[in-house]
Parts: sequence; C-alpha cells; structure tokens
Amino acid sequence: MTANSPAAAASFAAPPVDQRRAAVALIALSVSAFTFVTAENLPGGLLTLIAPDLGRSTSEIGLLVTAYAAVVVLASLPLSRLTRRFPRRWVLAATTAVCTVGTLWSAVAAGYVDLMAARMVTALGQALFWSVVTPAAASLFAPAVRGKMIARLAIGNSLAPLLGVPLGTWVGQQAGWRTAFLVFSVVSLLACLAMAIAMPNVDAEESGTARGTHPSMRRFVVLMVVTVLLVTGGFMMITFVTQFLLETAGFPDRYLSALLLGQGIAGLVGTLLIGQVLDRRPWQTVLVALGLLTGALLLLWTLGHVPALALVGLALFGLAFSAIPPALSFLSMQVAPGATESATAISSSVFNVGIGGGAALGALVVATVGVDTVPLVGAFFVLAALVVVGVDVRVAARRTATPHDTVPGITSRRP
Repeated sequence: MTANSPAAAASFAAPPVDQRRAAVALIALSVSAFTFVTAENLPGGLLTLIAPDLGRSTSEIGLLVTAYAAVVVLASLPLSRLTRRFPRRWVLAATTAVCTVGTLWSAVAAGYVDLMAARMVTALGQALFWSVVTPAAASLFAPAVRGKMIARLAIGNSLAPLLGVPLGTWVGQQAGWRTAFLVFSVVSLLACLAMAIAMPNVDAEESGTARGTHPSMRRFVVLMVVTVLLVTGGFMMITFVTQFLLETAGFPDRYLSALLLGQGIAGLVGTLLIGQVLDRRPWQTVLVALGLLTGALLLLWTLGHVPALALVGLALFGLAFSAIPPALSFLSMQVAPGATESATAISSSVFNVGIGGGAALGALVVATVGVDTVPLVGAFFVLAALVVVGVDVRVAARRTATPHDTVPGITSRRP
C-alpha cells in the first residue's frame, strides 16, 4: 500500500474508537491535567496561609513547589520505562488516583515534613502522567486531527493558572488552606473515575502512537534545546510578572487579579487557535509563536512603563507562550527516536528544568539590575530558541529529496 493510495488516505482519516467516548475521555484527561498543574502551583497561592499555620517561613513553603518540580524532573523517564507494558488507560487512572491521594494527604498533613511527603507522592503521579498522557490522548483520534486534540488537551493546563490557582487561593482565604487541597482532591477523584470508565483501551502499536511517525534524533535534540531555552525565557517573565506590573508598568495592586486574568484568557485563546493549524504546519507554527513571544517580551522591555502598551505586551505574551507547549508535545511524538512515552517523559523533565532555571535566573536579574530588565533577558533566550528552530527548518528543507505527499503525515521521507 503506497502513501498516496486511497486506503492510506482512509486510514489517515479514520478514527480508531467511538468518538463520543473519546471526547469524554479527552475531557477527563484535560481535567486531570488541570488538577495536576493546579496542585503543583497551589502552595504559591496559599503561601501566606500555610506558613504561619505550620510555623514556617514563606521561603520554606516555596520549597514545596521547587521540590515538586525536582521530583518530576528526576522521576519522569524511569517511571515511564517501568510502566511501558501496562495499558495506558489504567496507568493514567492510577496517576490521577495518586493525585487524589496526594492532595487529600496534603489537606490532612500533620506538619511541614508530612506536607512535603504528600507533595512528593503527588509529584510522582504527575511525573508519570505527563509521560503518558499526550500519546494516550493522540491514540484516541485519527492521525489527521491529533495536533488539534493535543491542543484541546492543553486547555486543562491553560485553565489551571487562570481558574485553578485563583480558585484554590480564594477557597483557602475563605475556609482555610486545607480545604483548598480537599476541593482539588475531589476534582481529581471525579476525573479518575471518568477516565477509568470512559477511556477505551487502544493499543499503542495499532494506533501508531508507540513510536515517532518521523523518528529523528537530531530533531528531537533540537526540540529539547528549544524547550529549555523557551521555558527559561518565558518563566523569567511569568515568575516576576506581578512585580513587573506593579513597579515598571505602575498598576495599582487592586488591578493585579484582573490583569492576570486577562493574560490567562489570552493564553486560553492561544491554545485554541494553535489547534486549528498544528496538524498542517507544526514547525512553522512554532516559528510564528516564538516570533510573537520575542516581540511581546521586547515590547514589555521597551515600552512596558506605558500601562496601555504593557497590557498589549502581556496579552501577546500569554497568547504566544500558551500556544507553544502543545506544539512541542505534538512534534516530540512525531520525531521521537524511540518510544513516544520516553520522549514525552524527557520533554516533561526538560520543561521543568526550564521552569526552575527561569525562576532562578529571573531572581538573579531582579536582584542585580532590576525587574524592568527581566523581559530583555527573557527575550534573548526565546530569540535563541527561534534561531534554533529556523536553522533546523532550513536544514530539513535541504535534506528533503522527495516531493510532499498528498496524504499529510504518511510518508517514508525524512522529516
């Protein structure tokens, strides 16, 4: 059967399972992603409530987030390899159950050490979840729309800082920080049950999601370099956006919630928009998004002291940054040089390295030259990522010796 045959085209367009059931499963996966991202960052929103209650400093409470990310970095690849032979449906249900138990444990923790242990358990669940969830979600849908569906999965990630952390912070202020963890434990439990019931068993080999469709070690390394550069530059700004808006843009603190909400909405829009083009031109999509992100950071650096233009820069930043992770996840699955779950595990670890590096480098910049320089330094990292992708696309174009196939994604040529 040739790549251009009618049978190949039909296979490329045919959904592997009932699409109503697949849609319910995708919602459950997205809710679980929402819960994990919220659980990871919730101590930041509850910082001033947890610290006095446990008799600890705010910096010690901040370590609950740092240690969580470190566990994700270290555990993702080993856990993905240990569980590779198990059905994805039950692996994902188990990771969400771990999130349920971990957040419930956090709600009843007897002290700081107990809370740290609960966080480590939750982080183990997240490490395995991010290793498996993208290939599992992709396997539910036809190859022609997998990029769009991965973008829809990422809606959960986008909603976590937009709704999850603010909601958890508000619940903590009204009823105590323990209640906030309890609420998200219940949400995680519901997602776990929905996933166990609705998610079909799809064989990874049969669905074509066990290994990369266009395996290339070179392009996978390129993606990891781009990921660490992009996330480092982006999280410099994300970590210190509140301070930038107050000190550089000059907004009163009473407007912060509305400003961050606006950035979150822009991010949600970016996630939705990228799904419309990701399947057709994934590398070019990353180029455009990186270009917008670089422009947004340079706008914030040059004209961020003008409130109206700071708003424009903040919206562009949210739009562009939220669009890139789904694209990188989709491309990681395509160019994975081995098992896709190992590739996504490595990608998750690299992403968390970028988060930690961006926060640390941002703190250094703020301490030495001031918060108004953070967008400039962040822009250098994002621009470097843009250059790496641009060079790689040119190299790939030169290496392509055969014409484009009429059935996108089914090809024997090098990517």
